[in-house]
Amino acid sequence: MNTATGIIKALNSGIKHLAVKRFTLRYPEEKLKFVGDGYQFDPSTGVGIAGYKGRHMLFHDHCTGCQLCSIACEGVAEAIAMVKVPEEHKQNKKAIMPQIDYGKCVFCGLCVDACPFYALYMTNDYELSSFSKEGLIYTPAQLQVKPYVSQDSEIKITDRGATHG
Repeated sequence: MNTATGIIKALNSGIKHLAVKRFTLRYPEEKLKFVGDGYQFDPSTGVGIAGYKGRHMLFHDHCTGCQLCSIACEGVAEAIAMVKVPEEHKQNKKAIMPQIDYGKCVFCGLCVDACPFYALYMTNDYELSSFSKEGLIYTPAQLQVKPYVSQDSEIKITDRGATHG
């Protein structure tokens, strides 16, 4: 009796999933396009704004070189190092900005949460592959460049999961 019940349950489960559109895409021919901006944090309200946690984006004109992003990362991945920048910014007296090593980054978003000046947020860019470890280290100048947005399958992130259409 138990064997027959198990077989019927398995067949029923399989038949239910035949009508569901599959979530697997044929990467790299098909790429994901996330709807909305990446993960952000609003320090004035203390609320994180939901979004995909991909490559970081740095606004040089907002960064003060306070090192809070680096301090937040120390206990997790130690992926952020503060480096000297040649440009002068009136709000950044130390002339230092974050450099991120994506070989170490775990994309937790604590660095974004720690930034009180809206200088750092995460984008929807997830293609960060490189042939060398040095290629995964993004300087402040590289973090300032807006990522390319693909026009492929859309992913909608909700409170209950993700779907594509």
